[in-house]
Amino acid sequence: MNTVPAPPPTDATTAPLRSALSTRARPARPSAPAAALAFSWRAVLRIRHVPDQLFDVTVFPLMMLVMFTYLFGGALAGSTGEYLQSVLPGILVMTVTMTTQSTAVALNTDISKGVFDRFRSLPIWRPAPLVGALLADLGRYAVAATMIVSLGVLLGFRPDAGLSGVLAGVGLVLLFAWSLSWVWTSLGLLARSPESVMFLGILVTFPMSFVSNVFVDPATLPGWLEAFVDVNPITHLVTAVRGLMHAEPVTTEIGWVLTTCAALVAVFGPVTMRLYRREP
Repeated sequence: MNTVPAPPPTDATTAPLRSALSTRARPARPSAPAAALAFSWRAVLRIRHVPDQLFDVTVFPLMMLVMFTYLFGGALAGSTGEYLQSVLPGILVMTVTMTTQSTAVALNTDISKGVFDRFRSLPIWRPAPLVGALLADLGRYAVAATMIVSLGVLLGFRPDAGLSGVLAGVGLVLLFAWSLSWVWTSLGLLARSPESVMFLGILVTFPMSFVSNVFVDPATLPGWLEAFVDVNPITHLVTAVRGLMHAEPVTTEIGWVLTTCAALVAVFGPVTMRLYRREP
């Protein structure tokens, strides 16, 4: 059967379609830093709509500092003022490292709600959502550190190394927290729900934080427990931060912390990127 070809479209028939389409040039694809900063700002805006996300970097650190200083200060150091000089760097390390799982929880929430798939379809640098979230969390960690140090100074904390020592100690904590965040990001891509991410976070961070030198001298612990404390990365970090804030020689401890940070990023950075590319 012969078919008659359709007549070519005329200007009159294509005019409505052309008027609905933009005639301007397509905007340039955003650069990798611009895309990462955009997602970082998204994480900040989320806090404005859900302000209780700041609880773990504001109320929780202050509560921990006051509670442990006045509960254990007299018994362990003879006075709360003396104990504060030792426990504040430990509380700083503990509270900041315990909040590193927030990135994984937010990422897993985006996956469960389908937002993750939308981001993957955008013409942007693929790791931008991950990198942006990690950058935003650095700001959250800095807020927690500022709150702890500020309250500590009001309570009587006096670092022997002055402001430079405090900044160096906080900087080391932020670097370790950022490196540890890659571990939680990998778990966030693997976990089935945000609740399971939070459970894993508590299961890991609580023993690492409390079975360390944050609150007590490891020499007072049983031998088998002291052996674990000696190899705990949190112990090395706390010792390094105390040394930096109180002008004590801790070059070896700083080296261990930097080595741990490099190892965490080297191992879990590629793992996270591979899981991110494979995530359906």
